[in-house]
Amino acid sequence: MNLASIDQWFPVEQQHKYISLLKGRVGVTRRRAEYFVKLWAYLLLKQKQELGKRIQAPLSQLDIPDGFVSCTHREAYEIFYGQQNSGRGSERAAGMMIDRLVALGLIEKDFDGNSTCIRVKSLLSNLPEAARAVKSTQLVTDSYNPRTDTIPVASFLARDFNFFNTKTTVDPHRIVRILRVWAEQYPTGMRVLRRRDHQHPVGFYALHPIARESEKNFFLPPRNSLFLLDSSKETDPFKIALSGDPSCTSVCIRIWLVDSPYKQRENICLLLEDLQKTLIAMQIEFPNLCDLYTIAVLPRDEQLGSILGFQKNSYSSQFSSCWWMYAPVDKFLALNVERSLSPLKFD
Repeated sequence: MNLASIDQWFPVEQQHKYISLLKGRVGVTRRRAEYFVKLWAYLLLKQKQELGKRIQAPLSQLDIPDGFVSCTHREAYEIFYGQQNSGRGSERAAGMMIDRLVALGLIEKDFDGNSTCIRVKSLLSNLPEAARAVKSTQLVTDSYNPRTDTIPVASFLARDFNFFNTKTTVDPHRIVRILRVWAEQYPTGMRVLRRRDHQHPVGFYALHPIARESEKNFFLPPRNSLFLLDSSKETDPFKIALSGDPSCTSVCIRIWLVDSPYKQRENICLLLEDLQKTLIAMQIEFPNLCDLYTIAVLPRDEQLGSILGFQKNSYSSQFSSCWWMYAPVDKFLALNVERSLSPLKFD
């Protein structure tokens, strides 16, 4: 088995689907998920090859290998780090990564004195079926309920950000406290996307009308305004405008997220269209609203913002990708969300 050919046998776009499905598991970072999916594919292909079974490439899904399959630390090193050619990693590091995957309950490891053998946990075989079940789930938009929605919303916000970011760890308890304060200050701008069956929230956004004295933050480094996600910030830099304030011209999307694996096109559209309706309602309360701002924390946020008509308004910060983005309120409200999102690919 040529380790360098894993991506040919199991294409990267298929790997990403499995990586996305693993995101909700506690302790599974994006990098660990990537390594695990490659290891899974390699073990399956290796076993099929050893048994003389015909392999039809490319694979569209991963089956669970039967029992244990031998895998040396050298093989694991090639799987995890070999294609990067960056000098990162070692056989020892690969062995430690295997131990982490064992601790996370993704694999089992056995050593017979001569070689290490690995078994993929059978409970993972239903990942694609679970994803299909989620896609058939009906979702509805609704008002945010601080009594019932705060804990689940804080959990998926922290999980999502921690999954994609390796430099900073977000504290879900901090998010809980902030969300409940926001719900007291301006509940109108807090909305959720929830499952129709058991009412659990799976998407969330918070819109704040910004007082004039806080507008300067939109022209300062965006890291100064990551209050919800940055535990080093003790005070919210933004003051919410008083109802009816004629000097309020700016509204900020403090956070906007659909939990994985609910990130299908129709769900993204549903929550964005709801945001448009909330903005229209806010214009009655604040008739001079004209500027809409948000922070793109990750590259995917920047891509979505750009396609919705936002433009960069400030420079990046210590985060891998962090920008203030701006759009005129009138243009955003005139947007056909479904048509605008048509060029984007969703898992």
